[in-house]
Amino acid sequence: MIELQSLWDVIFLVALVVAIAPAFGAYLGRVYLDRPTFGDTVLGPIERGIYRLLGTSPRRSMTAREYMLAVLFVNVGVFAFLYVFFFFQNLLPYDATGAPGMSWDLALHSAASFTTNTDFTHFTNETQMSLGALFIAYPLALFVSAATGLSVAAAMIRGWVRRDGTIGNFYVDLVRTISRVLLPLATLFALVMVFEGVPQTFTNYVLAHPLTGGTQEIFLGPVASYQAISLLGTNGGGFYSANMASPIANPSALSNLFGVFAMMLIPFSTPFAFGQIIRKRGEAWPFMGTILIVFAIALGLFIAYQAATNPALAGIVGLGPQAAGYPVGQETRFSLPESALFQVVSVYDNVGANNMQIGAISPVAQLVLLFGMFTQSTPGGDGTGFGVLLLFAVLGVFVGGLMVGRTPEYLGKKITTGHVRWAALALLVHPAVILIPFVVAVAGGFVSTAAATLPGSAHTFSSVLYEFTSESANNGSALSAGSFNDTTVFFNVAGAVVMLVGRFVPIWAMLAVGGMFSGQEVLPPGPGTLQTASTTFTIYITLFLIIVSVLLFLPVIALGPLAQIVGGP
Repeated sequence: MIELQSLWDVIFLVALVVAIAPAFGAYLGRVYLDRPTFGDTVLGPIERGIYRLLGTSPRRSMTAREYMLAVLFVNVGVFAFLYVFFFFQNLLPYDATGAPGMSWDLALHSAASFTTNTDFTHFTNETQMSLGALFIAYPLALFVSAATGLSVAAAMIRGWVRRDGTIGNFYVDLVRTISRVLLPLATLFALVMVFEGVPQTFTNYVLAHPLTGGTQEIFLGPVASYQAISLLGTNGGGFYSANMASPIANPSALSNLFGVFAMMLIPFSTPFAFGQIIRKRGEAWPFMGTILIVFAIALGLFIAYQAATNPALAGIVGLGPQAAGYPVGQETRFSLPESALFQVVSVYDNVGANNMQIGAISPVAQLVLLFGMFTQSTPGGDGTGFGVLLLFAVLGVFVGGLMVGRTPEYLGKKITTGHVRWAALALLVHPAVILIPFVVAVAGGFVSTAAATLPGSAHTFSSVLYEFTSESANNGSALSAGSFNDTTVFFNVAGAVVMLVGRFVPIWAMLAVGGMFSGQEVLPPGPGTLQTASTTFTIYITLFLIIVSVLLFLPVIALGPLAQIVGGP
């Protein structure tokens, strides 16, 4: 049953974000154009001091190769710091709960996960993570990974407006993203969460006295500040293993909707930052249109199939008429539309936070979530999601130009075979790093998909597929729900490789495409120039994205989610 009042709340929240996005996107554009913004008087001198320490300057603009090397330099440093911290956390301060140091393979997976903005965890925070890791190691990765994605997107976009072969300075972009965007918003959002009842303390735990008697340890810490940057930065790793289904991290329907707002704000605003940077604001709307079309269809399907009768419960004696849809795994404190909005936004924004057990939702709803990770761009994670969408546009314009006999160009810059190779590499590496380890896992005996029924076998198949898809898309959510053991050496090492390749190869491609565009002169519009700020272009890019994504993954979809759907209860 769909609660109509909650449905209106959902519609209002999405409309609110869409209304705010142009203004906030314009602000993001000013940040990356180095124009006057919020806090210049206070933040300017601090930033200039950081630049001097880094040995760089805003006047020093990098080529695509230099920018990529700077991205790798910073992120390798973060990876090394996290690995050492996780491996030796039992010897470091703030381990009052006695969390053990991680094994080499678990530390490898965890360091790769948080460096790449994935936050996919093969451990339990409450028992396997020290408080020091939660307020020292994690926050560094949460801010740097989100800032890296936004900086890369800004650098790629500059390729359309520059002619000197450079795309900006990564260190400057990184610092300004943190100081002008992420840190102020994370601080504000953390205060809002505290007001909503989310704890913010350096106490490890408190003792509670349940009505049934005895005592219970309640794990605490800087939950509000952690959740704020986790959601805002499209990181998604929850302070608690239950993530946003935990009543401590997400105490009310209001905090649930605010969490959705935090996840949507930056990804839905980035198209308008694109319009601001290229000085053609109308060019933002085709991308926003594509995002909204795919997102609306996904949310509608998710709600509809979660509200439908669960056939698996139809034959249970004494249950009676079952009209509550798929209630198993859903947090009962939230309505279906509220839970569905959170979950769809989380996966389509590549956040990966959960407020329901997605291993127990309907197969169609699982397929909807998988598709969001297949595209990675509707809207995708902070920065990199829009970068992938631009790569889809480059390929789409190239294919469209060939079909009508025009020289492919976008925003006055010619699309060459070099652009197409890099764009194709970024889009093809995603299925490659999913399907290769997936085949090794199943065929190599690292996981068994054998089950007594087709739906049972297909569910395990889907769970393994979802795991590698989530890691490659830098999402972080999981479907397994006990279907298989993913804490083994194989899944830790394979997952780490998938996350690192799935993160940095597309980033390399985005920067290469931006760098090639930045070395071109702008062509004057002519009679054959493609009108990209149009409804026709919106529909074309939307269909191109959907068709390409489906074709890349159709075989495994048929063996997993589709087999669950047609296999019966």
